[in-house]
Amino acid sequence: MSEIVSVSGGPTKPEIIAVSLSKLGLQDGDRFADVGCGTGSVSIEAARVARNLTIYAIDARKEALLATETNFKNFKIKNTNILAGEASDLLSAGGPIDSVDCAFVGGTKNIDSVLEKLVEKKARSIVVNAVRIETVVRTIEVMKRLGIFDEVVHVAVSRSAPIAGETMFKPENPVYIVVGKKQA
Repeated sequence: MSEIVSVSGGPTKPEIIAVSLSKLGLQDGDRFADVGCGTGSVSIEAARVARNLTIYAIDARKEALLATETNFKNFKIKNTNILAGEASDLLSAGGPIDSVDCAFVGGTKNIDSVLEKLVEKKARSIVVNAVRIETVVRTIEVMKRLGIFDEVVHVAVSRSAPIAGETMFKPENPVYIVVGKKQA
C-alpha cells in the first residue's frame, strides 16, 4: 500500500478525516472541493467513500500541490483537478469551478470569502477543520450570517506510545470540525 507524501501541516489525521467526511455526507457523482488540500489525503479518502467524484484540490502552496499530485497518482485517484491559487479567487464567478456539492476546508485563509463563494456555488454541505479558537468563532459567525451553520464537533485523539516497556497515550492537537449545511 502507498504512503501519503507529506508537507508541513499535514496530512490530516485519519480519525479527523473520518469524522469530517461523515459530516460532509458525500454522494456518488458529487463535485467535491478540497480547499487547502495540503497532501490530498482528504480527497483520497473522499474518493473511497463516494464513487465518481469530481475533485477540485485547491492550494496556494506549490509544495502542497506537488504532494497532492504525487499522492493522487500513487493512490490512483481519477477525475481530479489540481488548482493553484487562492480558493476565493478560484471559486469566483468565471473561475474554473462552476458548481460544488460538498466542500472540505482545511486551509482557513480568507475563510469569510471562501464560505461565501461556496454558498454561491450551491454547496449543500461544507466542513471546516480548525485548530485555532479564533478561526472557529469566525467560521461560526460567517456560517450563521450565511444561514448554513449546523454544528461544531470538538475532536481529541490520543495515540498509543511505548513507555518503560508499557503503553501510554499521547494526545494529538484537538481539532474543531465546523459543519455548514444548506437549509431546506
